[in-house]
Amino acid sequence: MVGLPGLRGTEHIGFTVPDLDEAERFFVDVIGCELVYSLGPFERADDWMQTNLGVHPRTVMRELRFFRCGFGPNFEIFQYEAADGQRPEPRNSDIGGHHLAFYVDDFDEALAYLLSRGVEVMGEPTASSSHSTGQRWIYFRSPWGMQFELVSYPQGKAYEATAPVKLWHPARPAE
Repeated sequence: MVGLPGLRGTEHIGFTVPDLDEAERFFVDVIGCELVYSLGPFERADDWMQTNLGVHPRTVMRELRFFRCGFGPNFEIFQYEAADGQRPEPRNSDIGGHHLAFYVDDFDEALAYLLSRGVEVMGEPTASSSHSTGQRWIYFRSPWGMQFELVSYPQGKAYEATAPVKLWHPARPAE
């Protein structure tokens, strides 16, 4: 086998938010995640934070919270007090830019729900083409500006008809 021995998949995704209470309300009340546990604060007088987390050594991790969101990886959400300041949320085109996609069974129902909750939706729904034909998606933003994607392809994507390896899909068992 080539690659990381024993690899099973993505266990969690971690990201930093400006306000953990606001993020918890968004993930629990709007998205439907469940808070599992929280830890913190973490503050060190040595270089542990820099050595182990790549942040300024006097940075304080105020708290972290773990969430379970359906059948995907867990979320580990941090709030830091950065000793050397914080940068704004990167755009998708920036190095380190990112978004998280939530798969839903009924795209139109989920989109209507987000709109009814006052969530900022970016643009109009897009029907993918080429290898992704069969997929619909749209980006939306959290209250602090982080980008997310709503995505659905209940009949699969076009590439699946001939692909020896398929992307993981939350609605079907692992192959």
